[in-house]
Amino acid sequence: MTTTTLAVLVPLLPFLGALAGLLLGRTAPGFVRPLAVLPTLASLALAATVAWRQGGGQAVDAATELTPTGSVPIELALYVDGFAALTAVLVTVVAVCVQIYSTGYLRDDPRYPSYAALVSLFTSAMLLVVYSGDLMVLLVGWEVMGICSYFLVGHYWETPEARAASLKAFLVTKLGDVPFLIGLFALATDAGSFRITRILGAVAGGGIEHPTLICLLLLAGVAGKSAQFPLHTWLPDAMAGPTPVSALIHAATMVAAGVYFVARLLPLFEASQAAMTVLAVMAAVTMTGSALAALAQDDIKRVLAYSTIGQLGYMTGALAVADRGAAVFHLLSHGAFKALLFLAAGVIIHAAGTNSLAAMSRMGRLRDRVPDAYWTMTVALLALAAIPPFSGFFSKEAVLGVAEHVVTGHTEHAPAAAGWIVLLAGLVTALLTAAYATRLWLLAFRGEGPEAPDHGRQPLTMTAVLWVLAVPSLALGGFAFRVLPDWFDGHDLTPTLTTSVLGTGVALVGGIVTYATWRHTTAHAARVPLGAVAAHPEGDAGLVEAEAIASHAPAYGDIAYAPDPSDPGRLLLGPLHRPAAAGFHLDAVYTALFVRPVRAGASLVRFLDREVVETYVRGAGALPRWLGAAVRRAQTGNVQTYVSALLAGTVVLAVAAVLVATGA
Repeated sequence: MTTTTLAVLVPLLPFLGALAGLLLGRTAPGFVRPLAVLPTLASLALAATVAWRQGGGQAVDAATELTPTGSVPIELALYVDGFAALTAVLVTVVAVCVQIYSTGYLRDDPRYPSYAALVSLFTSAMLLVVYSGDLMVLLVGWEVMGICSYFLVGHYWETPEARAASLKAFLVTKLGDVPFLIGLFALATDAGSFRITRILGAVAGGGIEHPTLICLLLLAGVAGKSAQFPLHTWLPDAMAGPTPVSALIHAATMVAAGVYFVARLLPLFEASQAAMTVLAVMAAVTMTGSALAALAQDDIKRVLAYSTIGQLGYMTGALAVADRGAAVFHLLSHGAFKALLFLAAGVIIHAAGTNSLAAMSRMGRLRDRVPDAYWTMTVALLALAAIPPFSGFFSKEAVLGVAEHVVTGHTEHAPAAAGWIVLLAGLVTALLTAAYATRLWLLAFRGEGPEAPDHGRQPLTMTAVLWVLAVPSLALGGFAFRVLPDWFDGHDLTPTLTTSVLGTGVALVGGIVTYATWRHTTAHAARVPLGAVAAHPEGDAGLVEAEAIASHAPAYGDIAYAPDPSDPGRLLLGPLHRPAAAGFHLDAVYTALFVRPVRAGASLVRFLDREVVETYVRGAGALPRWLGAAVRRAQTGNVQTYVSALLAGTVVLAVAAVLVATGA
C-alpha cells in the first residue's frame, strides 16, 4: 500500500468510527467501546507507518481537483512533510490514550456513545488539518473541530456552567474565524490557488501583494483557535467539560491547530515584519498574563488551562522569531506532558471526591491514595517547569535559544524587537511557570485538606494511560533535539548555554521561592475551616464531576471561595491575586465593550420594530379593516333589503341616464 493511501486512511478511520458509533450507539451498545478505541488505534499505527516511510525526507505531495470552480481551484490535496508526519503521530497517540481512559472515566455515563463518537470525529478533523495540502479542505477540519468542541465542552448540558462554556467557546472562536476566512480568500486571490505549496511559491516569488493585511486577518483566527490574547478567555471556562476532553483539546487538537497553521505558512508571515512583531507581542502578553493567572487559580483544571495558554504562547513566540522547528518541537513535548497532567488531574478529582470540582484548597494528602497520579504528575510538572532532563526543558530552551539568536543578530528572518520581546517574556514566564507548577504539586499532594471519602482504586484503563504518557514526558527531549532537525528545516535545536543557564536558573528560583513561601504560610497561618466534604457515589468520575459543576463550584463564576491562608500564590502575587484569579477581568471588559452595546442595539431595534414599523403596518391595515366593517354591516342577510337596494340603484341610474340624455 502506498504512503499516499496510508495517509488518506489516517483521518478516514476515526471518521468512519465516529459514524459507526453514532449509528450503533443505541442499537448495539456493546460495540461502542471497540468502535471508539480500535479505529483510532489503527489510525495511530498508520500514522506511525507514514512517519517511518516519510522519514524526514521529501514530502509526500498528491492532489486531485475537487470540483471545477471557474476561478481559484479547490483540490483534495495531501502534503505530508516531517512536521505533518510527527504531529499526526502526536494527535493519534493522545487520542488513543483519551479514548482508553474514557472507557473507565465515563463508564456509567448514559451519553458515552455520543461522547466517544464526537471524540473520534474531533480526532479525524485535526488529522485532516495536519495532512491537508489545500486551505479550503483544511478549513473543513478547522470548523468541524469547532462544532465538536461545542458539543464536548457542553457534555454535562444539565449544568448552566457547561452550557455557557460551550456557547462561549463556540462564539469566541467564531469571532476569530470570520477575519480568518476573509484572510484565506484574500490569500488565495493573490496566489491564484488555495494549494499550500503554490501559495508558498507565490510568497517566494513576491506574488503576495498585501502580506501584512492577510497575516493580521489570519492571526485573528489563530488567536481564537489557539487561545491567544485577546481571544483566549474561552479556554479556562471550557474546563466545564469532562476531563478527558480537556486533555484532548489542550494537548493535541483544537488549540494546536492555530500554531500548526502558522508553522505551515511561516514564510508568508516572514514576508511582513509588522506581522512578526504583532505575533511576538501577542505571544509575550499571552505568556506572562496566563502564567500570573495560573498562579492565582484554586481549581486544578483552570491552573492547567492557563498553563496551556502560556505554553502555546511559547510556540507562537518561536514562530515570531521565525523558527517553526522550535515551535513544533515544543508542540510535541507539550502534547505529551499536558495530556498527562489533565488525565492525572481526572484521577485526582475522583480520588479527592471534592464537591468543588477540583479545588486545591480542599485537597491534600493524596500521595498515598493515588500513587500513579502522584508519580506521573510529578514527572509532568517537572517537564512543564522545564527542569532538565525532562522533555519540556529541551523544547522550551529551543524557543529561548532561537530568540537569543535573533537578539544577537545570528539570523535576519525576524526583527530584533521580536527577539527581545520573546526572550524576556519567555524568561519571566519560566519563573512563573515553575512557581505555579510547584504550588499545584504542594497543594494537591502535600496540603492539609480534609480527608475525603475513599472511592477505591481507579480503573486500570485510567492509570495505565498515565504511565504510557509519562515515558515521552521524561525521555522525549533527550534525543529529540538531535533527531528532529532532520525531520524539520535542519535548524539546530540544541540548547544554548546562555538561555539554558538563565531559563533553568529562573525556574529553580520560582520553585524554591514558592516552596519556601508555602512552608512559611503553613507554619504561621491558621487554617480556614473548609467544612465537610460531601460524599459522592462510588465509581464514575464523570458523574462526580458533573455533580461538582452543578454545585456551582467557585471556579465557574465569581471567585467566592474561602481563601486558604496556606496558599503561597496569595502571598507571592499580593494585590495582583484577586484580578489574576478573575483572569484580569477580561470577560468584564468584553461585556462592557461588546455584549452590552449589542444588547442595547438589539433593544433599540426591538423598540423601533414594535413602536415604529408595527405602527405603520397597523395603520396600513386599518383603512381596509374599516371598509370591510362597513361592507359587513350592509350584509344583513334579508333578501327584501337586497331587492329594495337593487331597485333603488336601478332608479338612480335611470334618472342619471335621463339627465345626461336631456343635457346632451
